[in-house]
Amino acid sequence: MKIQPHIIRIVSLILMYSVSFTCSAEIKYPSKPIRMVQSSPSGGSSDALSREISNRLSLRLSQPVVIDNRPGGGGIIAGEITAKSQPDGYTLLFTGTHHSVLPSLHPNLAFHVINDFTPISIVAMTTSILVVNPNLPVKTVKDLIALAKLKPGQINYSAGATGGTAQLGAELLKAMAGVSIIHVPYRGGAAQLTALLSGEVQMSFTTMPATLPHIKSHRLRPVAVAGLERSKVLPDVPTVAESGLPGFDIRSWNGILGPHHLPPAILNRLNTEIVGIVSEPEFKARISANGADPTASSPQEFGNHIRNESQKWAKVVKFANIKPD
Repeated sequence: MKIQPHIIRIVSLILMYSVSFTCSAEIKYPSKPIRMVQSSPSGGSSDALSREISNRLSLRLSQPVVIDNRPGGGGIIAGEITAKSQPDGYTLLFTGTHHSVLPSLHPNLAFHVINDFTPISIVAMTTSILVVNPNLPVKTVKDLIALAKLKPGQINYSAGATGGTAQLGAELLKAMAGVSIIHVPYRGGAAQLTALLSGEVQMSFTTMPATLPHIKSHRLRPVAVAGLERSKVLPDVPTVAESGLPGFDIRSWNGILGPHHLPPAILNRLNTEIVGIVSEPEFKARISANGADPTASSPQEFGNHIRNESQKWAKVVKFANIKPD
C-alpha cells in the first residue's frame, strides 16, 4: 500500500513538534521548588549535610530546594513518600546507610529499596569511630577484646537506632572477635552519645562529626577508626582492621535518590549539579573538617553500592538476630 506524501508530511510534523515539546520541557526543569525528603530528624549531622547540599543545589538550579524532614521507621516514612511520588524530579530523597538495612529488618516493606528508586549520587561517606568512656581501662582494640573476654556480658554499648551503624558496628565486632558485649538502645544519636559521656555505657561506635568535639576535650577516648583507612582528622588513631580484625569496615553513606523511572535528562542534570557541589573546594573543606569524606558517584555506582551494602548488612542482622523496634 502506497502512503500518500501529505500523510508522511503530517506525521513528520507531529514527530517534530513532539520532540520539540519534550526537549523544551526538559530544558525548563526545574520550573518550581523541589522537595528533598530527609529521612533523619532535624538537628543532626545528616540534616546539616542535607541543608548544605540543598542550599548549594538551589543556587545551581535557580529554584528553592526545600528540606522536608520525615523521620520515622528507620527511614520507612521518607522512603515510602518518595517511592510513591511522581518521577518528575520535584521530589527527592536524602537518606543514608539505614536505607540499605531496611530490607533485612522489614521483609514486608511497601517499597523495594533498589527497584523503586533512581539513585542519583552519593554525597558523603562518614567513617564511624570506636570510642570509650575514659573510665573504661582500655586504649586499644586488643585491650577491649581482652577485657570483654575476661568480663563477658559486663561491657555495654549504646546505639541510637535499631539497625544503625552504631549497632551494626558493635555486632560486627562481637562476631569477628567472639566476645559478649551488651546492647543498650537509646532514641537517637544524641541520647546515644549522652549515655556514653555520662558513663551509663562504656563504649559505642559513633559518627566522626558528632564525636570529634568530645575527643578533643578528652571526655571520650578514641580506640580505633572503623573504616579501612585512618582518618585525616585523627591520623594517629589506628583502624580496627589494622588492630587485629582484618576487613572490619563500618562507613556510613549519605546520598540522594529519586523515584523510579526518573527521566534520563533530569537524572543527568541532577547528577551533574550534585557532583559539581561535592567538588567545590569550600564544600569539601567544610565537610572534611567535621570528619566526613565528600564523595560523589555516578547513578550506576550508587545503585551498586546500595545493593552491596544491603547484602553485607543482611548477614550481620541475621547473625545478631536484630529485630525492628
